[in-house]
Amino acid sequence: MRNIQFFSTDTDDGVVSVVAKTGPGEHRRVAQIPVGNAPRGGVKFTQNGRGFVCNTSQNTISEIDAVALTEVRRIEVGHGPRGQGMVPGDHYLLVSNSGSNSISVVDLELNTEVHQIPTGRDPRHMGISADGSTAWVCVWGDGYVSKLNISALGSDNPAAITEISRIPVDREAHPYSLSIDPSGRKVFVANTQATFVTVIDAETDETHRVDVGFIGGRAVAFTPDGRHALVTVESISRVYVIDVDTLQVVRHVPVGPGPRGLVIDPGDDTAYITNFARANMMHSGDNHPLFGPNSLTMVDLTSAPLDRDEGTFTYEEVHVGYGPCSVVLFDLDTLSAEERARRVEHASTQA
Repeated sequence: MRNIQFFSTDTDDGVVSVVAKTGPGEHRRVAQIPVGNAPRGGVKFTQNGRGFVCNTSQNTISEIDAVALTEVRRIEVGHGPRGQGMVPGDHYLLVSNSGSNSISVVDLELNTEVHQIPTGRDPRHMGISADGSTAWVCVWGDGYVSKLNISALGSDNPAAITEISRIPVDREAHPYSLSIDPSGRKVFVANTQATFVTVIDAETDETHRVDVGFIGGRAVAFTPDGRHALVTVESISRVYVIDVDTLQVVRHVPVGPGPRGLVIDPGDDTAYITNFARANMMHSGDNHPLFGPNSLTMVDLTSAPLDRDEGTFTYEEVHVGYGPCSVVLFDLDTLSAEERARRVEHASTQA
């Protein structure tokens, strides 16, 4: 039996919904964790289960505990926090402040903001290289991706972080989120107001456009084998599948209404997509599952080929809270039994 939890950031409810998974098709909502006002973005976890989520209508991030399923504290950052990046080593968290046009550096040992880095207008979601040397940040309002040298964090010197380059996407494209492919060579950018996905060469900053035909790109994730990038396109309620090597769209997957967040469980090759739409957005004739808003679409990625338009995928609907914008996975089996027991006991004494 597996011990997986999915954390859905439910903006309209002001909660993070927690769905437990013990096996294929075995899902149960086990908690809703109240956090701050209008939480946005995926929860970012340290390896020992400390999770952080942005409270966008405030100037705080909430820390939640993956075991006790409670809010632990709130940490003040800039205004309108929307996106985060956990720096390898779990000492620092980067937070994009859409209202302050800055990136906060949060020291997770001190539980406080220690520095702010100015950016362009309205920074959103980001990705950090596996070696912790580089961060890429979507600057939604100015149409570019900011590339930061964050290697100074390795010597505990946040003030020495520098911007290496500003990689143009398109001023009207509004780059929203990005993800680095498992090889570390390519950065895939989802654009909310462009009909293309932008792919950045991580070394040279050269860009390539992959046409998907519709605006509304929101999130990017990769299959466990690294061969395919999956991109949610909210306006058409589909997930587009892109071959990472050839940068060609190889098929699309109809999903529930208004897809935004996306995560793939590598244990059984299933994708979980948040259905954010506040009203039903079904598109007739496209074989969409008859799922409503405020849920997750679960897609068995092994039930049909990803590299060609053949066969029909197997789906399941998992209910969460109102306005789910992002979803992430945490495997409780990565924690020791003693650590899980200790933290549950601590939570019960604080209640």
